[in-house]
Amino acid sequence: MQLYYAPGTISIAIAIALQEAGIEHETIKVDFAKNEQASSGYAQINPKGRVPALVVDGGILTETGALLEFVADQAPQANLRPTDPVMSARMREVMFYLASTMHVAHAHKLRGHRWADKPASHKDMTAKVSQTMSDCCAYISSKGLRGPFVLGDEVSLADCYLYVVCTWLDGDGVTLDDFPKIKAFMAAMEQRDSVRAVYAAGML
Repeated sequence: MQLYYAPGTISIAIAIALQEAGIEHETIKVDFAKNEQASSGYAQINPKGRVPALVVDGGILTETGALLEFVADQAPQANLRPTDPVMSARMREVMFYLASTMHVAHAHKLRGHRWADKPASHKDMTAKVSQTMSDCCAYISSKGLRGPFVLGDEVSLADCYLYVVCTWLDGDGVTLDDFPKIKAFMAAMEQRDSVRAVYAAGML
């Protein structure tokens, strides 16, 4: 199994999940500074030009949520996805929010060209990021965290996802002291061997 990743990106959520699941894997860095994600070689891996991508026996998989679910399928003993259908849906509720709303809000800071052509529009989107990300943090604090982690006391796929998104907050101009539940969540995640491993590997 090979994970294509770029440091500091959402692809690191997959690296954390793989560590949590105890699944052996190889990591391959895609150097965004060299624009490797847009190279013809990487297009054979992921024509979308993004990370993560995961090479498995059945082919190549992309999209963070799909890869997280795949990891859970490979290691059910790790209990990264609850068996209770309501709790499983609550986990996905947070994951889908991160994908559809919070990650998109963050992307407006440096990826404005995806939505608009005028530099003035890009500047306006960048200026809005601290507010939109703070609004997202308010929602996560009130509805997304049901305890130390997303589902309470047990770590799930959603925590791998949320942790990486939260590493962006300082750079997005969010004052973490305003969100003590998120700050405590991050501290709890940073005590886990999985998160320590990705830091040790220079992924975050």
